Amino acid sequence: MRQPRPSRRLVMAGLLACLAGTAVAGWSQPVATSGGGGAQNAPRRIISLVPALTEMLFAIGAGPQVVAVSSYDTYPAEAATRPRVGALLDPDVERVLSLTPDLVAIYGSQSDLRRQLERAAIPVYEYRHAALPDILLTIRDLGRVTGHAAGAEAVAAGIERDLAAVRARVGTRTPLRTVLVFGREPNALRNIYASGGLGFLHDMLVAAGGVNVFADLKQQSVQATTELLLTRAPDVILEVREGPAYSSAQVTQAVADWSRLASVPAVKNGRVHVVSGAGLVVPGPRVAGAVARLARALHPGAFTP
Repeated sequence: MRQPRPSRRLVMAGLLACLAGTAVAGWSQPVATSGGGGAQNAPRRIISLVPALTEMLFAIGAGPQVVAVSSYDTYPAEAATRPRVGALLDPDVERVLSLTPDLVAIYGSQSDLRRQLERAAIPVYEYRHAALPDILLTIRDLGRVTGHAAGAEAVAAGIERDLAAVRARVGTRTPLRTVLVFGREPNALRNIYASGGLGFLHDMLVAAGGVNVFADLKQQSVQATTELLLTRAPDVILEVREGPAYSSAQVTQAVADWSRLASVPAVKNGRVHVVSGAGLVVPGPRVAGAVARLARALHPGAFTP
């Protein structure tokens, strides 16, 4: 049966909850309560409530062990064939238990769910969004836990090579003072959310050759009012739109929305860029490709022959 698409409001609420929760809790390495560590004792029935972890599991070769995913999982295509069991804010505990998993991957902020799973003697893999290097640590740790260490190492090494290639291209360019916007109301400059100075979105911007105008705010997300944007005066507005790629008309409209801040240097000088598509704000195996797309928007000359 076709699953209903989550509303934009729910998607944004989930993303903001992840970001805010990590900012409060601080960095945490992934924790597995199962034995893990080899093919013989690796979990055979994994449920992932974290889209980033779902992508990692399939990428490293553990896809056949995944028996259910969250409501927001859309990648890879094979993940869409798995049953849905809720997400960050609405986990379906009864459905999870009925699938008899031997490992459940959850967000670190899902303390109630963790307690229920532990009472049922179900091992838990706890995850928190953190910095860009932590994506690689998590991939390698998942490989250890699921019995796919070699596959995980290959994926992580590939990401490292791709990130190094992007950094090499933009390394000689002057970093640009940028605000990285990942959410706002459609056709309006209200409820604008931007990357703060911590977390993988901030690290992605830096790797792409930008200087985060909110780098001094040590949190993962900032609710950026128009007054705050006028004060920070970014030279570039880089807006990422997760989901289906925008048409040229949609990009034109999204850029035009910012004309209301005509005195901001980015708007005044025509440096508002909209980057749309899937995988742009997911801290998983596609992160190097996302960084490359941000870098092309910021420094297009670095990618010309």
